[in-house]
Amino acid sequence: QAQLVASGGGLVQAGGSLRLSCAASGRTFRSYALGWFRQVPGKEREFVAAIERSGESTYYADSVKGRFTISRDNAKNTIYLQMNSLKPEDTAVYSCAASPNTGVYLYMVVGYDFWGQGTLVTVST
Repeated sequence: QAQLVASGGGLVQAGGSLRLSCAASGRTFRSYALGWFRQVPGKEREFVAAIERSGESTYYADSVKGRFTISRDNAKNTIYLQMNSLKPEDTAVYSCAASPNTGVYLYMVVGYDFWGQGTLVTVST
C-alpha cells in the first residue's frame, strides 16, 4: 500500500512556473507507476502526466505537452511535476496517484489504486 502527500501548489502569474512534489510512504514505491491528475469544480478529474516504474517512459496530456515535465526520485520516494509557461486554464487542484499498471492504463483514473490529497494551483492573468 502507498500513501501519497502532494505539495507545492500556490498562486502564480500566467507564464510563470511551479514545481509540485508528491512524497510517498512505504517500501513499495518502486513497484508503482505514478501520475498527476487535476480537477476543477464541476468537471471530471483530468489526466496530466504519468511516469512508469523505471522512469524510462513518461506520458503527457496534449494540453501540457512541452510545458510540464514529470520525474521521479526513487531514492527519495518522490515524484515531481515541473510546470512551466503556466496558463490560467491550468488552474486546478492537482493530485498524485500510484498505479500497479502500465502503458495506456496510466491515462485513466481507474488505472490507479492510491491517491494523495490535492494541492491547489491558481494561475492568474
